[in-house]
Amino acid sequence: MWAATDWNDYEVLETAAGEKLERWGQYLLVRPDPQIIWHTAQKHPGWSQRNGHYHRSAKGGGEWEFSGLPEEWTIGYRDLRFRLKPFSFKHTGIFPEQAVNWDWCSEKIRAAGRPLKILNLFAYTGGATLSAAKAGAQVTHVDASKGMVNWAKENADLSGLSDAPIRWLVDDCVKFVEREIRRGNTYDGIIMDPPSYGRGPKGEIWKIEDNIFSFLELTAKILAKDAAFFLINSYTTGLQPAVLAYMLHTTLVPKFGGRVLADEIGLPVKADGLILPCGASGRWEQL
Repeated sequence: MWAATDWNDYEVLETAAGEKLERWGQYLLVRPDPQIIWHTAQKHPGWSQRNGHYHRSAKGGGEWEFSGLPEEWTIGYRDLRFRLKPFSFKHTGIFPEQAVNWDWCSEKIRAAGRPLKILNLFAYTGGATLSAAKAGAQVTHVDASKGMVNWAKENADLSGLSDAPIRWLVDDCVKFVEREIRRGNTYDGIIMDPPSYGRGPKGEIWKIEDNIFSFLELTAKILAKDAAFFLINSYTTGLQPAVLAYMLHTTLVPKFGGRVLADEIGLPVKADGLILPCGASGRWEQL
């Protein structure tokens, strides 16, 4: 498993009975996690000292219970800074396990020995965008949500990247890739974190199981001939690492060579030293 082990401002302190106790900077949050099916004792004192607790509803969704949690705060990873705030659907604004992918992409960018153009699709609040820009890449950041793109810009400002060569686009990712094909534009590295389900600007339905392979084939058309890497991430149950590897190998290796690796990504749990699985990632890299 690829684990994000280099955080200072974030950690999973303990897991028990469907929930995880996390430290986000100086604040403690309790959030549900469907992977946590074990019923171990809550030994850490933070369970009773939490600043926020997301209670899942049996009807779907849920609500937060707060105790001394500000409306927003910031944490850092390496030399990046991120603004956080609790969403109505349990999230905070970043997925800490993705740091292991940020680091991998940054290593590829620095090792290339040349300027790279990177495309980040379904780019959310910009963790991958900022790490790639900090590593020296020119980045195109695409997300369909204007609010998320604005949030990512704020994170760029916090991280000292307000003048970095980042192109911020509010756009449907499929439509954007189709236009890039027509324009003849290509990228040296592509990052994507597609949602399990979504709707396009005209009500088009996106279901990852039905659409991801055709979208991979489409996106491969804008990968440069001497591209450095391609990264895909999934939080969808059923899309195992081997499935991601098979799709990348089928789509990219016949045309570009290179190799494909895939694995679960996760976060270390301080209480027992085990790794909490948090999703799956597939990586193609040029050798």
